Amino acid sequence: MYSDIDLRIVVKDEMYEEYRLNKKQRARNWGRVLFFEDLPWTSFSIAHFDTFIKVDTFYYTTKDIQPSIWLQNIKVVHDPAGFVNEVKQQSLNLSYFPSVQEVELWRANFFANFHEAYRRIMREEIYYALHCLDNLRMSMAIAWYMKSEIQPNTFGDWAKIEGKRSELKDWQLSLLAQWHSSRDPNEILNVIKEIVPEFKKVHKYLCEKVEIEEQPQWVEEILKMVL
Repeated sequence: MYSDIDLRIVVKDEMYEEYRLNKKQRARNWGRVLFFEDLPWTSFSIAHFDTFIKVDTFYYTTKDIQPSIWLQNIKVVHDPAGFVNEVKQQSLNLSYFPSVQEVELWRANFFANFHEAYRRIMREEIYYALHCLDNLRMSMAIAWYMKSEIQPNTFGDWAKIEGKRSELKDWQLSLLAQWHSSRDPNEILNVIKEIVPEFKKVHKYLCEKVEIEEQPQWVEEILKMVL
């Protein structure tokens, strides 16, 4: 039975370094660890157990913990001072709405991967081109989340995009599945072109949502360099 567990440990500032330095030993107290997936200087530890359970443990000081949308659905296991529960309650009052900066960064990221995919195809770097195509799919998933006022994942994190926990609609998941390609350069280019109509729709919607100029002629100029 496989399982992924995210564990967040909040400690007093003066105890933080001691806890961080002992992160691997602490994980060994929970079962037989097959291997670790982290670096000694990081504030997290990823332990893979022989039960096929993976535990991602993150260490924070109290000053690091601020109300956040990501803290709305956490399960507080041990909080004798009530600090984490208080932050969780404050987090429940928060809602997500995309910012101008988020939309502009999203748009630039899409354009960059759109152009880079073409460059890599021309250089016959097909693995790189497919990576860019994957990034374009991720960009569209993020756009749909922003459109629905759902906090998107960090770019590159596909967690919960598919499966029972997905926030996407069936037609959106269907499009993501259709935007798939083999290593054939012409097929990659055709799939990239197929993404454009949906990009234009959601781009127009997000520009109106955050009240920035759509600039359709500018967008067309950028896309036509590849189309």
